[in-house]
Amino acid sequence: MTQRTGTTAMTRRVAASAVALLAATLVAACDDKDPAASPPDPKQQLLASVPGEQDPAFRFTTRDTSGDVSGVVDPANRGMDIDTVTKDKDFTLEMSFRMVESRTWMKVNFKGAQNIQKLMKLPTRWMELDPTKIEGADSLPTYEGTDPGNVEAIVRAATDVQAGEAGTYTGLVDLATEPELVDILEGLAALDGEAAQIPFTAVVDPEGNLSSLILDIPAAGKQKASQYVVEYFDFGAAPEVVAFTEDAAQQAPKAAYDLLNG
Repeated sequence: MTQRTGTTAMTRRVAASAVALLAATLVAACDDKDPAASPPDPKQQLLASVPGEQDPAFRFTTRDTSGDVSGVVDPANRGMDIDTVTKDKDFTLEMSFRMVESRTWMKVNFKGAQNIQKLMKLPTRWMELDPTKIEGADSLPTYEGTDPGNVEAIVRAATDVQAGEAGTYTGLVDLATEPELVDILEGLAALDGEAAQIPFTAVVDPEGNLSSLILDIPAAGKQKASQYVVEYFDFGAAPEVVAFTEDAAQQAPKAAYDLLNG
């Protein structure tokens, strides 16, 4: 039988290379001046803290000059609850949405001197919406992931990210580097055709979860200085977001689509 020396020689070379690599690794591990042992990148640490599909259900709030939005994100069920409050001089409109995968429900509550809800013939129950009856793709909220405050896009556009004490981070956001931020922050930041540098502060909790991000938006022209605030909290303590049963919701009537389609 012919001995296949080529294979055994290759195996010896691989083994020898592995031993040499291991020895070099052990030496490097003992060298305190190893240039490869660089400190963690604060920007990457902050990006890693943004909620992902592997996280448990959590609550969120966002606040800006247009109002407050709050709700729950449930990655396991691909579900999200959103509650919004809009105030007018004559009434307050509370709108809630539940999204589970591609299905969406809505609940409306008008508060004011006049019974607008009755005049508009809008039910007070949850209503399942038919996407084919909504005008415009952006008019119907659906489940779009685990970052309703768009923190990831904001941090990706950040420069000079610095890590501070107690899980705090600071940096500057360059709106010109992420075109989608112009839509996200529409009405909050005046670009005036130039790259706007907006400072931010973020906090990551001891478990490594992003707990807050605040953009300090400067005044520009007639636009006053303001803040855009995102908060993520109650990881693992928030309720599940699941589809409504037929008894708990009805099909949306024409009045609901009239409200959404304007």
